[in-house]
Formats: sequence, structure tokens, C-alpha cells
Amino acid sequence: TPQHFQENMRKSKISASRKLMLKSLMVAKAKEELEQEMVEKEEQKANYLEEKAPPIQTGSMSLAELKTLCEELHAKIDVVDEERYDIEAKVMHNTREIKDLNIKVLDLRGKFKRPNLRRVRVSADAILRSLLGSKHKVSLDLRANLKSVKKEDTEKEKTVEVSDWRKNVEAMSGMEGRKKMFDAAKGPNQ
Repeated sequence: TPQHFQENMRKSKISASRKLMLKSLMVAKAKEELEQEMVEKEEQKANYLEEKAPPIQTGSMSLAELKTLCEELHAKIDVVDEERYDIEAKVMHNTREIKDLNIKVLDLRGKFKRPNLRRVRVSADAILRSLLGSKHKVSLDLRANLKSVKKEDTEKEKTVEVSDWRKNVEAMSGMEGRKKMFDAAKGPNQ
């Protein structure tokens, strides 16, 4: 989580010089690995060329043999050039097609504006009918599933003595009412 990451960053405060040193070490390591990779690629290329195109011994060949060898090599070069040209043409065609399709997508995005969505109230029965079809008669009456509270229970809890509040206010008003409250607070023990 981002919060956890920020807490870790607060805990591990590295000085600027240490950060710079670590960055330079990482760059040096990456440079070494890149150079090693380049050397490996060169070795693979040399091995492939040795395997596929062994060196030709031209010292013992006559002039006619050299001419036929050159003609064979030129024929092979022509075949490879034709294949390369065909592949380049396919690549150009595909890139052009991709660009055209991207332009069409951008045009379509501009033409069709998305409508503002309105909030719609749909009952649970209507949702089930649309999902299950009209053949299934499913009734989802949520109110029936709610826990019902009986009035009798609430009335039993309210069995507190209820008297006329006006009489109580009149009795407690004035100095006598205050004296009664003071005496009631002291209690009967005193």
C-alpha cells in the first residue's frame, strides 16, 4: 500500500551522498552487464556464421570454378534480397494499415459522444425478472424479510409511571419546590 511505502521511506533516510554512490554503482553494474551481453551476441554471431558459411578454399580452384562459385553466390544473394524486399513490403503495408486503423479509431471517438448516464430506480423484482426472464416467477420482497417489532414489546418497556406533568411543575415551582428537592437530595437518614 502507498501508506506502508511512505512509512518505509521515512524510516530509511539515506544521505544524498549514499544515494548518489548507490546510483553510480547500479549504473556501473548495468554497464558491465550490457558489455557482457554485447560480447555474447558477437560470439553467437561468429558461431552461427562459422556453422552456416564455412570459409571457402579458393586457392586450389581454377578460373571457371571461381566463376561458377561467384554465380551461385550471386543467385543466393538475389534470393535473399527478394525475400528481404518482400518482408519489408509486408512490414510497410502493416504499419500503414495500423496507422489508418488508429486514425479511424480516433475519428470514431470524436463522432460518438457518450451520453450522460441517468440514475434509474429499478426494483429488485424487476432486476430478477430481467436476469431470469419472465418465465421464472421470483418474488424478492425485502420488507417481508425484515425483522418485525411487535408493538406490545415496546409498550411493556414504557410502563414507567406517567403522571400529569403540569401538576409536577406546579408543585416544584417556587421556594417550596426547591426546599422539597433539597430535602429529597439529603435523604431520609438525616
